[in-house]
Amino acid sequence: MRTYDFTPLYRATVGFDRMADLLDRVLDSEPAQTGGYPPYNIEKTAEDGYRISVAVAGFSEGELSVEVRQNALVISAAKAKAGAQRTYLHRGIATRSFEKTFQLADHVHVTGAQAEDGMLHIDLVREVPEALKPRQIEIARTGKPNGTPALEAQSVEA
Repeated sequence: MRTYDFTPLYRATVGFDRMADLLDRVLDSEPAQTGGYPPYNIEKTAEDGYRISVAVAGFSEGELSVEVRQNALVISAAKAKAGAQRTYLHRGIATRSFEKTFQLADHVHVTGAQAEDGMLHIDLVREVPEALKPRQIEIARTGKPNGTPALEAQSVEA
């Protein structure tokens, strides 16, 4: 496993420490955390729309949990204790408990979640506030800044 040192990034930039921390967390935690279970897809559904689909075969809606905590989407599932023990000849459907975390960018919000056909679909949208959107600044055409009259030179008599 490779390890990356982000110290030069901290020394050479200002305000990007959150991004470096995010990269650190993703590179360190993902393989050891769940080993790819459960499988999932991330798709772009529109210019500012996304969908995360997680395979949750064997779990009911009551056993699934979807939460948003400080720019992180946390999906978890815990199998309810069954009263009667089953005897399996072959068990190929994994129903072990899991917790999957996705880091969300600023201004990305969860708009809904639905479970159908063994899949959990979570829809997200990026909504950038008007104050942060690019805006056009009009350029004054009079040659005078902000429409104020230019100072005229005055002669001083000695």
